[in-house]
Amino acid sequence: EASPRGDRVAFQALGHIYVKDLPNGRPQRITRQDDHFELYPTWSRDGRWIAYVSWNDAALGAVRVVSAEGGGGRVLTTKPGHYIEPVFSPDGETLAYRRVSGGGLTSPMWSRDTGVYVVPFAGGEPVLVTESGSRPHFGADADRLYLQRWSGSDVDQKAESSRAQEYRVSPDGRWLAWRERFHAFIAPYVRTGRQLELGPEASSLPISRVSKEAGEYLHWSGDSRSLHWSLGPELFTRDLTDSFAFLDGAPEDLPAPPAEGTDLSFDVDSDVPQGSVAFVGGQVITMRGEEVIDDGVVVVTGNRIVAVGPRASTTVPAGAHLVDVTGKTVMPGLIDAHWHGGMGGAGIIPQESWVNYASLGFGVTTIHDPSNDTGTIFAASEMGRAGLTTAPRIYSTGTILYGAAGSFKAIVDSLPDALFHLKRMQAVGAFSVKSYNQPRREQRQQVIEAARQLGMSVVPEGGALFQHNMSMVMDGHTGIEHALPIPNVYDDVLQFWSQTGVGYTPTLVVAYGGLGGENYWYRHTDVWDNERLLTFVPRRNVDARARRPIHAPDGEWNHVVVAENARKLNDVGVITNIGAHGQREGLAAHWEIWMFEQGGMSPLQALKTATIEPARYLGMDADLGSLEAGKLADVIVINGDPLEDIRVSENVTFTMVNGRLYDSATMNQVGNHPRERGPLWWEMSRAWEKRDGVVMP
Repeated sequence: EASPRGDRVAFQALGHIYVKDLPNGRPQRITRQDDHFELYPTWSRDGRWIAYVSWNDAALGAVRVVSAEGGGGRVLTTKPGHYIEPVFSPDGETLAYRRVSGGGLTSPMWSRDTGVYVVPFAGGEPVLVTESGSRPHFGADADRLYLQRWSGSDVDQKAESSRAQEYRVSPDGRWLAWRERFHAFIAPYVRTGRQLELGPEASSLPISRVSKEAGEYLHWSGDSRSLHWSLGPELFTRDLTDSFAFLDGAPEDLPAPPAEGTDLSFDVDSDVPQGSVAFVGGQVITMRGEEVIDDGVVVVTGNRIVAVGPRASTTVPAGAHLVDVTGKTVMPGLIDAHWHGGMGGAGIIPQESWVNYASLGFGVTTIHDPSNDTGTIFAASEMGRAGLTTAPRIYSTGTILYGAAGSFKAIVDSLPDALFHLKRMQAVGAFSVKSYNQPRREQRQQVIEAARQLGMSVVPEGGALFQHNMSMVMDGHTGIEHALPIPNVYDDVLQFWSQTGVGYTPTLVVAYGGLGGENYWYRHTDVWDNERLLTFVPRRNVDARARRPIHAPDGEWNHVVVAENARKLNDVGVITNIGAHGQREGLAAHWEIWMFEQGGMSPLQALKTATIEPARYLGMDADLGSLEAGKLADVIVINGDPLEDIRVSENVTFTMVNGRLYDSATMNQVGNHPRERGPLWWEMSRAWEKRDGVVMP
């Protein structure tokens, strides 16, 4: 958020609040408190203070204020909770904020009494304003609070657009900005006593679209003369006089909306551990063709593999941490090409994420999520890459390019439309997009052409329609997500698809056309008693699915048919990948491997669908997917030989991601940098009970 005078900007990055002098200052942290994450910064109207919220997995959240010149944050809220969206009143004497519920990735403690509150800046008891509404903010008066409610998407019951996603009244109360179809708009805010109907085509008021590309995080200058918004790392500004010709001072010809903003990005070193690690004495499945090395050695220095070969001919550096893997198997970390799951809630990212620990604990070192909350997942990706959290390599399409009705519908009626949507996703960190429910073939082709021009990948879903899938293959999508909805694949499909270079991620756990693979493993294994899974995943999450499984005859498990068809495609050269769909954290990646073997793949073929194949599919095979000198050090150690018994693949004893070595059973870091992981929220429940006399749900 830009300061009221527009000379500074506060923003959240890598878990903390930074302030930068505009336009060319260097970003500086506003606090030095490192026991919690910071988010949702906002300025007081006089520019002297910044309010924000904090998050700590143990202490939970708080609303805080800090001097704009820096210092320690002062807590305003009187109880722990899950707090977001603070904002100052015009006189600076009050702050409004929203209290939301926890659970899921964060503790459910202190999740009652949600709603919008106000609290005195000087301190005191918060007061509930309303139990519903979001994005609270003030206009000109301290006694009038504006809210956004999704039962009609209204602001103070005064304005409405069925497609708007964000509203903001100006500080003087005379203007209203809103975001719709990813663009930012402004109109005069007239209190008529009746509801204003808004939209790009509305005719009751003068309306100006102020953004050339996408715009979000709308906020006004202190004098209400300019609107600010952002796209990725860029901050944009548009003066009212550049938007409405009837205003005094407006030029004769209004300028086009700004194409470039102020770049707020800054460089931070990626996490790279020091020292060397050598895995010595085990079977090494390199994923280079059919290569398997008995009594092999894999040497890692920093975050790169430096040597792979037989023990007799491979030098281990002096001082390297030795990992004796005799009787075990060393192979690349698993890559889940179609992963789903939360990285946070309401913008709050946990310090210790059980979802990420579960993935790593089962050896999944890279995930690609083809549908997630854009802001949260890319923030989580950057924090993991910087070493601020423990996580797999996180990649995503962000929010899907949705072609059906809804407030986030991505309208694609031309190549410029497609370029607009792909550029806005690329700006926030995406290298891939998901083309989903774009109904017409030329729309999907326009997305593909835009991706070719921008060097991006496009993954679609076929909606369980075979002809739809085949047109997607014909048009050259990166790959097809989810299963072909047919019982047999014949030579016409095999011959055609094998010549296209289009990949296939059938997600056997949720295979179309019958019972999916997830239910098979609940029926045939004691998932409810899997010690590794229950170390990292709340029992209530597991029990709800695993304790009362579906019972069906063996011939009715549809995933086997889908896997058989996938094997046929793989045999003719179609890149085929695991995609566990987030159905069962970490463990389901192994189910995918096992199900490919059920479909007729050899164990080595099945293991390749979780390593080198998805690395190629995602365009990462220069760095990931095989054990070769020069590649990134994502390595797992399996207790046993999965080439003899594929089912031992889940017995991961060590996980190395980016050169850092973990005991997979506990996810404590070992090797050159031993460190015990922090507790997960349910592991802290007894401390809360003792402290506050409360009982976990």
